[in-house]
Amino acid sequence: MAGTQIFRQYLVRGRVQGVGFRWFVEREAQLIGVGGWVRNRDDGAVEVLASGTDAQLNSLYDKLREGPRAARIDRVEVEDVAPFSGYKTFQTEETR
Repeated sequence: MAGTQIFRQYLVRGRVQGVGFRWFVEREAQLIGVGGWVRNRDDGAVEVLASGTDAQLNSLYDKLREGPRAARIDRVEVEDVAPFSGYKTFQTEETR
């Protein structure tokens, strides 16, 4: 079903910290209309947890692969996750 809510985790690897990547993701996610969060990880990756329709999450994935100009995306790992609540909007979380 096209309108079904889907929940996904993305791990973005490459030069993705210190280049405005979280700000880029937060802005793009808000424009697309997905809920969730983005944060830096101690291992140098950026983690994104998002909920939306399949079309919205596919659009977000395309943006994650693109990134801001200063970033270099080596790969984006994608995993469906269990439903979560509390994120009707999209925000930046603290590093973990």
